[in-house]
Amino acid sequence: MAELKTKETNASVRDFLNQIDDAQKKADSKLLLKMMQTVTGNKPKMWGDSIVGFGKYTYQYASGRTGDWMQTGFSPRKTNLSIYIMCGFEDFQSELKKLGKYKTGASCLYIKSLKEVNLEILTLLVKKSVEKMRKKYPQKSDSKKQ
Repeated sequence: MAELKTKETNASVRDFLNQIDDAQKKADSKLLLKMMQTVTGNKPKMWGDSIVGFGKYTYQYASGRTGDWMQTGFSPRKTNLSIYIMCGFEDFQSELKKLGKYKTGASCLYIKSLKEVNLEILTLLVKKSVEKMRKKYPQKSDSKKQ
């Protein structure tokens, strides 16, 4: 079975954020960094070469195969900021109605700029998502040292 390509690395989050050319995307990324670090209590870690992640959990497929992934995180992509809400959005419909301008994927929230969303609602959404992930995957999720 293929191995997951995106893994936690020791690359510098600061260096990654500082190389972002777009000034607004860089400012938004630094704000997301502070917010997610506060919400999770975890230090940021690079996942692959373009995702800043917080916390970690171990999942297991029915086949027995396991892997590690971040509890939440973000990636400043070319057209959007991708914010990882790992538990999905099913339980967050009331928050999404108040959030502002966004699109969603299975577990990604796509926004063009933090100016287009309600930051209090975004913070609440990240907080609730992390709480849900920690409840579902308590083994590594509780560590503040990640």
